[in-house]
Amino acid sequence: MGEESTKIGDRRWPSRLRRSGLPVRLAACFATIAFASGVIPWVEHYRPENNLLWVANGLFLAYLLLAPRWRWPAYAVTGFAALSVRVLFMPHSWRLILIYNVLDMVEIGTAAFLLRRRSAELPRFTDGGYLVRFMAFGVLGGPLLAGGLFALAMGIWPEASQSHPFLSWFAADCLGIAICTPAFVAVFRTHLSHAVDWRREWYFPALLLGVTLGAFSQDRVPLFYLVYPLVVVVLVRLGLGYAALFTLCVTAVAGWMTLHGQGPFAARDLSHPFAPALQMQTAIASAMLLIYLVSVVLEGRREIERRLEKIVALHTLVTENSRDAIILADFHGNRSYVSSAVERLTGWPPVEFARMKSLDLLHPEDLPMAREMVGALRGGAEGARIECRVRKYSGEYIWVEASLRIVRDGKTGAPSEILNIVRDVTERKLAEKKLKEAYKALEALAATDSLTGLANRRQFEETLNGEWRRGLRDHCRISLLMIDADLFKSYNDRYGHMRGDSCLKQIAEAAQDVVARPGDLVARFGGEEFAVILPNTGREGALQLANEINEAMRAKSLEHRDNPAGIVTVSIGCATIAPAFGLHAVDLIEQADKALYMAKRSGRDRACDGSGTGSEAERLG
Repeated sequence: MGEESTKIGDRRWPSRLRRSGLPVRLAACFATIAFASGVIPWVEHYRPENNLLWVANGLFLAYLLLAPRWRWPAYAVTGFAALSVRVLFMPHSWRLILIYNVLDMVEIGTAAFLLRRRSAELPRFTDGGYLVRFMAFGVLGGPLLAGGLFALAMGIWPEASQSHPFLSWFAADCLGIAICTPAFVAVFRTHLSHAVDWRREWYFPALLLGVTLGAFSQDRVPLFYLVYPLVVVVLVRLGLGYAALFTLCVTAVAGWMTLHGQGPFAARDLSHPFAPALQMQTAIASAMLLIYLVSVVLEGRREIERRLEKIVALHTLVTENSRDAIILADFHGNRSYVSSAVERLTGWPPVEFARMKSLDLLHPEDLPMAREMVGALRGGAEGARIECRVRKYSGEYIWVEASLRIVRDGKTGAPSEILNIVRDVTERKLAEKKLKEAYKALEALAATDSLTGLANRRQFEETLNGEWRRGLRDHCRISLLMIDADLFKSYNDRYGHMRGDSCLKQIAEAAQDVVARPGDLVARFGGEEFAVILPNTGREGALQLANEINEAMRAKSLEHRDNPAGIVTVSIGCATIAPAFGLHAVDLIEQADKALYMAKRSGRDRACDGSGTGSEAERLG
């Protein structure tokens, strides 16, 4: 098998390189810092006034800001050793070089600890808050502390011969960190190998370097100011990493030519030896600051674009997969947005559906309700819900539930549109219809006697109470007939229960044939007893109906050998009361029941009026 590998970025590297990553990074750290601290000053024939830019500390700080805090000791040892290489190149004693190294460690360590308070916190120069902290702690704080200590050391150091120690230290390190640290961080964190169409983009970095060479090879035409817009163009076209890299190239060209007396800064007659370096450093630092200020703006814009893309993706996901149709229209019915779910819901293509008015497809019977709802929204209501029928593309109608909500103008707050979320509720409406029908059937069963089909005892009591309240209000009389089959137990014993049930059905039929008014109610009171409620009926009318029921039963001629008449007969008790305060519906039942027993005792097969018997009956009547 081949050597195990792992994927890093867009390349596959052997696992051995991954295991040796820290040594390799430490070696690169040592080499680059050693080159910056020893070789570059040596090439510049090191003198304080030639110290245009102290690159080493800016590079060292970049390494620390990118490395985990628990690895800082390894980087500190490596960086200290790399800084010590300048013993080989600078014309100073090792004691002075040691002071340089210690102060460099103080400067870099102070800036690193203040900028990276947590191990997981990485440098974010495109963040405005972090950029301010970097300027305060890295660019100013660390160099001020180290520069002050350096000036103090030079004041008591017997071999010191450097003039303006604080200014030389602070100027070189301050602008060196301001320029180099963000640039190296950007280069280290950016994959410079990412795809760039150099056939189209080479022109911009080439123009930047050409303008830089032209600006520093003469001092008559102020071309240096063209560097700033070109740096921004490289940033926009190639990204932050390449912009930082080419800015470092501009720094190298500007520093070399200024050191050799060329360019707009070296040519001026300036009395102070550090003035050319300070002006050049300030110009380059301004370019680097411009890069990061523009990067902050671009990053904010990219963040807005990412959020918008996320919102659009989420919106598309919801609208494309939702069963509900989403419609946006103004108060005149003009639709500005229709989701694709409209086609699944109604069959209408979204483009064609959007051209129609909001109420065009509604069922004519539902239009008045819909117009009233839109008027309520126009009048100030925040939302509404309506169930209506909508015509599909095929011509049939479906039930939908429309949930409407006012959309207000973001600037003025005035209502501008109506958001309509439409859901198909046809199946629910059909289920509700079936449920309502089933409920009615169940209600009918609950109020109907299963044997005779008459109203049952429950329905009888509810109707009687209702008629009693109406009679109390309208001052009208109520009559009640209590019907009982004569000698029914003997009938059951002789002919059986099946014939007994048939007999009860015949009695119910006879009563229904006689009682014909819509407001009258024939009910099974219980067993072989029946009751008839006769609203707004006097005693004469009630007694007449009772006699007609007796005649109807005789006409049926149902055989009953145990009855002296030889056929099935019924006894009926009649009662009539005008409802009044102090009386109750039960009084009417008791009076009719007493009349029934009176008919039984009088020989059966007859009707008796209990309203006119005895002093109590006379009072109740």
